[in-house]
Amino acid sequence: MKINPVFQKESRVSARSFRLALMMLAFNGILAIVALFNMYSVMEQVRMTAEVRYSSFLELYIFVATIEFILVIFIVPSITAGCISGERERQTLDLMLTTDMSTEQIVIGKIMASLQTVILLLISSLPVLSLVFVYGGVNGTDLAMLVGYLTVTALFVGSMGLFFSAVFGKTMVASVVTYIVTLILVAGTYAFNHFFYSINSMNSSVYTAIGDDMPRAGAGCYLLLLNPAATFYLIINEQAGSNQVMRQFEQQFGRFPENWVTAHWVGVSVFLQVALALFFLFAAARAIEPVKGRRK
Repeated sequence: MKINPVFQKESRVSARSFRLALMMLAFNGILAIVALFNMYSVMEQVRMTAEVRYSSFLELYIFVATIEFILVIFIVPSITAGCISGERERQTLDLMLTTDMSTEQIVIGKIMASLQTVILLLISSLPVLSLVFVYGGVNGTDLAMLVGYLTVTALFVGSMGLFFSAVFGKTMVASVVTYIVTLILVAGTYAFNHFFYSINSMNSSVYTAIGDDMPRAGAGCYLLLLNPAATFYLIINEQAGSNQVMRQFEQQFGRFPENWVTAHWVGVSVFLQVALALFFLFAAARAIEPVKGRRK
């Protein structure tokens, strides 16, 4: 089996670098501190009230998983935004383009190496997430689903970082643009829909008059399908035992239309994010082609 040369080279460099070890230490250190502090708070409450709230251990899982999601969102752009622009700055991109490798192989090798680092971080964090197994409430399937979606998020955000790294010549510019676009997807879509809901809530008397107790969400609610945080919120709350996850969504954005998309929200969201990731990777490969517009 032939291994992608870029992936092989990046894997060797990453494995020998001190940066990877430091990143794993910081990543798992933050998660461990948060988890242990949360468990300490729960045990102190038990000592004071002599009451064991098992829901607190599920809250521990949700809290640690949320911190891990935030860390992935912040770490991935810093890894991928310099993949192509860094080669340009070191003046090694032209050398890579003179080899037998295609631009698609270069881009795929770069994203595979970046995902390898993220997956290594996620796997190394499983012992911290597994603390909730001591008290129950979460099983191995839930952990696998969580790691799987975090990998999809890393692919989605990482492909954007790789695309902007190919488009812009400077790593700093590519990093800033990637963080801005990620912020728009995460916070911008939330703010837009919540603003629309607030405006509709002002007309609550109209909805009461027609027998409807909740404003309807606008067409912009489908933008939340591209919001990694929104899909993560649905997944983590469903794992915590909430039977009305979409109902919690509707309390913030209004009543969603009842159709096939909303009934399979998580699956549709994952599909769209993976499809967009593939589009960004294809666009990145086109952006670094040495010859453009050549007619055969």
